[in-house]
Amino acid sequence: MPRRIRPRVISSISVKDFAELFGDALKLQLVAGESGLKTHIRELSINRPSLAVAGYFKRFGYKRIQVFGAGEMAYLRDLSEARQAEIIHQIAQMRIPCMVVSRHLAPTPLMRKVADEYRIPLFRTPLNTRIFTSIATVLLERQMAPEINEHGTLLDVKGIGTLIRGRSGVGKSECALSLIERGYSLVADDVVYIRLISEVELLGTSSELNRGYMECRGLGIINIAELFGVRCVRLDKRIDLVITFVDWTPGTDEERTGLEQDYYEILGVNVPHIELLVRPGRDLARLVEVAAMVQALKLMGHDSAREFNERLIAHMKKAR
Repeated sequence: MPRRIRPRVISSISVKDFAELFGDALKLQLVAGESGLKTHIRELSINRPSLAVAGYFKRFGYKRIQVFGAGEMAYLRDLSEARQAEIIHQIAQMRIPCMVVSRHLAPTPLMRKVADEYRIPLFRTPLNTRIFTSIATVLLERQMAPEINEHGTLLDVKGIGTLIRGRSGVGKSECALSLIERGYSLVADDVVYIRLISEVELLGTSSELNRGYMECRGLGIINIAELFGVRCVRLDKRIDLVITFVDWTPGTDEERTGLEQDYYEILGVNVPHIELLVRPGRDLARLVEVAAMVQALKLMGHDSAREFNERLIAHMKKAR
């Protein structure tokens, strides 16, 4: 079985990269502090400096992006110029990564001056504060989420993100091809990039280079979108089930009841895991399809194996 690549963790992102990656989505316009674009954002959360604007700095989230909404801007404009300068200098001295003024409001001249003086990028956006905060948090979380690579093929089968693993040449791509023929979607082939979102959800995707392509032994590289249609390719998918193909050998034990649930750990999250033995005559694509449907039922609260076991126990008690 291929070795895992060590997880990659991004602990920060520069303001410049943040603006380049998400500037269009967040409609950011840089208005001051351009010389500070190399400053790093080190926390995922977005901070509204309401208390800081009022002069209270205890537990101030200085590592976060500072968003000035309508309330903060109105309060600043009501202050005397001297008091406003004092407050903005205090905020700037905390070495915050950047400031964003929402609702297309204009930053005060003092904010622009201090931003240039302390080399703090100052942006404005037409988005309201709530929408900006929601979008920026999700984008930062995805960008800075822990990531690991897994050798395998990820598909969307009946709405269940199914990661198929196994040694090279065991038949993962051939199985995936059969499932795609049945109308299911390919997410990634060969190498699956997996990110941990919100510490509970595993999101799998492929690299941009090979997205929509698959290597099939004997055929070479094939373009799934051109052969089966664009609906058969997905950008990403949550991983709900891991299936490992294992070569069959005489005497190998197979799961017969399904009462024992095995798990496969990825980035600290346990994902339901099934081992399927590979031997001549087995329709692995059909087995993977049914495994995905069984997992979908379990997510809805229906466990066929346990339900049958309970019926069997009830029948035995009744027969006594």
